[in-house]
Amino acid sequence: SQAVNADAFMEFRVLGKGGFGEVCACQRRATGKMYANKRLNKKRLKKRKGYEAALVEKRILARVHSRFIVSLACAFQTKTDLCLIMTIMNGGDLRY
Repeated sequence: SQAVNADAFMEFRVLGKGGFGEVCACQRRATGKMYANKRLNKKRLKKRKGYEAALVEKRILARVHSRFIVSLACAFQTKTDLCLIMTIMNGGDLRY
């Protein structure tokens, strides 16, 4: 368990957007493994009172280990965003 920050990842493309931020494909520089980076904008979270929901989501993703649900690899924050680094799944939208 090492300290992780935004410099440890190289971002590629946007996979999706939501009310609080966006999800981007990223690659860990040290290992080359691909992840999904869910960036939640702190200003939007504060304005819409979504801090508690973000923390609950982080706790749930950290505890769940299933083939059908993404799991949390790590989490960190920058000056502007809260970042949840998760396993990446092709076709990860439950509607399809």
